Amino acid sequence: MNRTNFEKQLEELHYDVLKMGSLVEEAITNAILSLVNHDVGLAQKVIDEDERIDKMEIDIDDKCVKIIIMQQPIAKDLRIVITCLKLVTDLERMADHAVDIAKITKRIADQKYIKPLIDIPKMGEIVKEMVKLSLDSYVHQDIKLAKTISQKDDIIDGLYKQIFSELLMFMIEDSTTINQATQFLFVARHLERIADHATNICEWVTFLESGKHIDLNE
Repeated sequence: MNRTNFEKQLEELHYDVLKMGSLVEEAITNAILSLVNHDVGLAQKVIDEDERIDKMEIDIDDKCVKIIIMQQPIAKDLRIVITCLKLVTDLERMADHAVDIAKITKRIADQKYIKPLIDIPKMGEIVKEMVKLSLDSYVHQDIKLAKTISQKDDIIDGLYKQIFSELLMFMIEDSTTINQATQFLFVARHLERIADHATNICEWVTFLESGKHIDLNE
C-alpha cells in the first residue's frame, strides 16, 4: 500500500462524505420549513436537489470500491472505508425522507391546516440536531458522542406517539380531517426514520473505533 496516496484518498473521501452530509442537513431543514410555511417553491428545491445527493452517493461508493481494490486496506483502514460506504447509504435515505416530506408539502399546500404545527417542527429540530451530532461523531471519531444519540432517539419515538395520538383524535372526531391528518402522520414517520438513520451512523462510528457493531437502540 502506498501510504501517502492512501491517506490522500481517505482525506478526499472524508470531505465528500461531509459535503454530502451538509446537503442532506439542508434538505431536511428545507423540507420542514416548506411544510410549516406552505412553501411549494422550497419543497420543489428539496425534490430537485435530491438528484445531486443521489449522484454523490454513487460517486462515493465508486471511490470506496476503488480504494479497497487498489490499496487493499486492513484493520482500521478497512473499517474507515466500510464506514464511509455505510454512512452515505444512510445519508441518501435521509434525503429520500426529506423529499417525501417536500412532496407532502406540495400535496396540501393550498389547504388550511387542521391545527397549528407545533410538535412536528419540534420533532424536526431534534432530528436535525441528531443528524448534525451523528456527523460530528464521525468527524471526531467520538464514541461517547455517538452513544448520546440513542437518548435523543427515545425522545423522537415519544413525540411520534404523541403526534399519532393527537391526530388520531382529530380523525375520530371529524372525518373531514382524515386526509390531512394522515399526511401529517406520514411526515412524523419520515422524521422518525431520519432519526433512525442518524442512530445508524453513530453505530458505524462505534464500529470504526472499536471494530464491533453495537445496537444503540437497545
